[in-house]
Amino acid sequence: MTALSPIAASALVALGGAAGSLARYQVGRGLTRLLGPQAVSTFPWATLAVNVAGSLAMGLLAGWLARHGTSSFGGGETGRLLIGVGLLGGFTTFSAFSLEMMLLIERGQASTAFVYAAVSLLAGLSALYIGLIAMRVTA
Repeated sequence: MTALSPIAASALVALGGAAGSLARYQVGRGLTRLLGPQAVSTFPWATLAVNVAGSLAMGLLAGWLARHGTSSFGGGETGRLLIGVGLLGGFTTFSAFSLEMMLLIERGQASTAFVYAAVSLLAGLSALYIGLIAMRVTA
């Protein structure tokens, strides 16, 4: 099989990412209809649902690829880029975070996994806070 050009690979990721983003948006709309606006404004049900579903999908994909190899999955690298990187990346990046955490744990690097989780959470929240403060100061 010929290697994909960087432009073709990027197009696959973009196509999958667009579909994943649309799916994420529709999950939010669907849960708002199902649970009501009050429930979804009180607790982030849609984000929770997307993160859990995306993590399950990433686990299924990673397990399939580990068992059967890349060539058995939707055209090999094409399928991995379209589904794993694009679709699931657009749907939720939490699925990638979950996969990376589990790989570290399975490799016996539990302490590294803990540090990765702690730094990701603290750095992400800190960066968001800094962004909010910066916009409030400039307003």
